Amino acid sequence: MSDARVVTVSTGAVRQLPWRGRAVSTAIAKTPVLGRVDVGVLGLAGDERGDRVHHGGPDKAVLLYPGEHYAAWAQEVGELATPAFGENLTTSGLLESDVLIGAVYAVGTVLLQVSQPRRPCFKLAAHHDVEDMAVRAQRTGRTGIYCRVLKPGRLGAGDPLVLARKPLHGITAAEVHRVVNIDRDDTAAARHLVRHADVLPESWVKLLRRRSDGHLEDQAARLRG
Repeated sequence: MSDARVVTVSTGAVRQLPWRGRAVSTAIAKTPVLGRVDVGVLGLAGDERGDRVHHGGPDKAVLLYPGEHYAAWAQEVGELATPAFGENLTTSGLLESDVLIGAVYAVGTVLLQVSQPRRPCFKLAAHHDVEDMAVRAQRTGRTGIYCRVLKPGRLGAGDPLVLARKPLHGITAAEVHRVVNIDRDDTAAARHLVRHADVLPESWVKLLRRRSDGHLEDQAARLRG
């Protein structure tokens, strides 16, 4: 991960997308930004949010997406222009399977902390006009990574992502994704995550605890709209 870097920096405005007979507000369609960009605690300057309940906020301020995933997507759905997944930073050398929850990265003059893997939603499908795009993203683990901003500053394409702090717990974004979204009956792994509740979003901790009481949440609304 010493060679991790930002390949593309992107922002987007809210627009309406058709989905199953209705219009949905989303800023998933982003475009690359030239030069350096200001980054605050709520994200990149000029970047909007279509749904402030499920997207945005301090824990989802900046979305990273590994550029390595684009080759696999090209084989499945055809070539996709960057940024195709609503990401703010398209990266190289930083995969969900390597990144630890709570890890801190210095990029430009910004400090980012990994907060959670992205939970894919149906707006990916609406954006690409591929009915099961969110389902595929979830199944493959090609989700992307959300970060909070510990130190505002500026960043740009080409900046290295330098690991500034590495947690000792060893819990990767990919493992959290697996337990929360895929292997939802893995109660032992769920209990392990709950023992590290301080590194997870509060809502995810509650979700995992409800599972131990036999309540399994419905994913259909998120994935299919």
